[in-house]
Amino acid sequence: MAGPEIESLIRQIARLPGVGPRSARRIALALIKRRTVLLDPLVQALTTAAASIKICGACGNYDSQDPCLICTDPRRDGTIVCVVEDVADLWAMERAAIYRGRYHVSGGVLSPLSGVGPEDLKIDRLVERVGRDGVKEVILALSATVDGQTTSHYIAERLQPTGVVVSGLAHGLPVGGELDYLDDGTISAALTARRPVGY
Repeated sequence: MAGPEIESLIRQIARLPGVGPRSARRIALALIKRRTVLLDPLVQALTTAAASIKICGACGNYDSQDPCLICTDPRRDGTIVCVVEDVADLWAMERAAIYRGRYHVSGGVLSPLSGVGPEDLKIDRLVERVGRDGVKEVILALSATVDGQTTSHYIAERLQPTGVVVSGLAHGLPVGGELDYLDDGTISAALTARRPVGY
């Protein structure tokens, strides 16, 4: 149907989340048709991103500097840390523009069926950080799934010896929901109505 370069472009676009083969062909065609306006700037942005984006050693966020802008912002409250599964969840929390503390990206949730155990997540780093950085509250903003709730309870147990206050988002979040798919108002209300998590 097309040369190998175009087919390669379509295959790479189709690998993106939520993009199927037909959508990938339409996107590729739009990029090619508007090369100077869309394709060339996209190539430049991807090249720059690939060369400059780092993972923050403090929280796990993506940024062009390490530590990231959130971790180095003096206006953020370093005594409150919000634990999220993924950077997409961190970005969702930031969209709500209500939380002014810092973050910790766990890297997922415990899932025995998928073979994900505590050693596969960044929970040990969280415990070290709480003990080292004078953290007073840890907000568990993990998905309201069985695995997310299991992970929240595990983290709460691990943090119990530190004496830190552990809270979780209110259950106004839909069960089975993920932060990245929620609207800003729902995230804001859930964060405001957070409650302690029992040990």
